[in-house]
Amino acid sequence: MLTQVIVIFGGKSAEHEVSLKSAMTVINAMDRTYFQVVGIYITREGAWHNLGVIREPIANVEQLMGQPANGNVSSSIGNVLAEIFGIAEKKVVFPVMHGPNGEDGTLQGLLEMLNVPYVGNGVLASAAGMDKEMTKRVMKEAGIPQAPYVTFTSYEWERQSALCCEATERQVGYPCYVKPANMGSSIGIRRCGNRAEWEEAVEQAFRYDHKVVIEQEIPGREVQVAVLGNEEPIVSIAGEFVREPTFFHYAQKYLQGNLVQQIPAKVSNAVYDQIHKYAVRAFQALCGSGLMRVDFFVTDRDEVYFNEVNTLPGFTQNSMYPVLWNRTSGLTYPQLVQRLIRLALERHAQKQLLHYELEAELTEQGRRRA
Repeated sequence: MLTQVIVIFGGKSAEHEVSLKSAMTVINAMDRTYFQVVGIYITREGAWHNLGVIREPIANVEQLMGQPANGNVSSSIGNVLAEIFGIAEKKVVFPVMHGPNGEDGTLQGLLEMLNVPYVGNGVLASAAGMDKEMTKRVMKEAGIPQAPYVTFTSYEWERQSALCCEATERQVGYPCYVKPANMGSSIGIRRCGNRAEWEEAVEQAFRYDHKVVIEQEIPGREVQVAVLGNEEPIVSIAGEFVREPTFFHYAQKYLQGNLVQQIPAKVSNAVYDQIHKYAVRAFQALCGSGLMRVDFFVTDRDEVYFNEVNTLPGFTQNSMYPVLWNRTSGLTYPQLVQRLIRLALERHAQKQLLHYELEAELTEQGRRRA
C-alpha cells in the first residue's frame, strides 16, 4: 500500500509565494511508486482547500492554488480534516509552510492533536525557532556566541520610543539590522546606518510583527549548514552565497534568480569544525527534529557568530538546504524527501510508546491517599 503524503502549503503569511515554490518542488520530487501525494492549499485568508491526489508533475505554482467551496476559515478546515484525515490510511503530513501560521508551531500543534506523523520540527522547536528573540535566549543558554541585540514590542514603541532608541544606541549601535521577530525570507529586514534609517526600519518591521529585534552588524560572511536527523543529527558541509550587497533582501533570494552558491564555503577546517559543533548544539538546544538550517557569520579573523535558524528551510530551486545535502553525500532531491518522511515516521512511532493513562498501581495509590 502506498503511503499517502499530504503536502500543506500557502498560508496566511507574507511568505505565501515562497511556500508555493517550495511545495511545487517537493511535490514534483515525490516518487509515485512509494507515495500517493495529496495537496492542501491554504489561502492568504487562512481557508483550506483540498486539491486531492496530485498524480502529474506541477508546471507552475498557479496549479497549486484554488478557492475552497466554503470560504469560511473554520468550516473549510473542518471539511478538509474530515475528507483527508477521517480515512484510515497510512499517511504522513509534509508541511511546506514558511513564516507565521505554519512554521511557528501553530500547524504542528494541530497535527499533534490529530496524532498524525509530520515532517520537520515539533511545536517547541518551531515556535522557539521562529521567534528570533526566543532563539537568541536559547542560544545564549547553550553558550553559542552571537551579536549584541535588543528587542521591544509595538506597545513599548508607541509609549516609550525614546527609551527604545536609547537602548538600541547604547547596547547595539550603528550599523545595525532591524528585523521582525517572527518572519523569514528577509521580509521586513533593514540595515540601518543612522537613527533616521533606524526609525523608518522599525516602523516597517512592525507591519509584519508586534515585536522587533535589533542586532549589531557583524562584519563578515554568512555561512550556512544543513542539519538532518532526530536524536543523532548529522551536519552537511558549509555553503554560502557569493554576493556583493551588504544585505541580501527578499527579491534577490526569490525573484531575481541570480543567486550564486559557493559550496563548500571558503572556510578553514577549524572554522568548519566550530560551525559543525555549534549547529548540532543549536539543533539539540531547540529540541529539533527532522531538519533545520543553521546560519552563522564568519569574520575576517575567523570568529564564528550565530545568526539564526530556519526550522523549515526553503525547498525552491534557489534554496541552500537540499543543495547542501546533494553536495555533501550525493543525496538527490527525491532521496532527501524520502529521508525526511522516514524520520517523521520514526519520531511518530516513538511518541506512540508514551503512556497517557496512569498505571493501575499509581491509580490505586491515589485512591488510598484520597
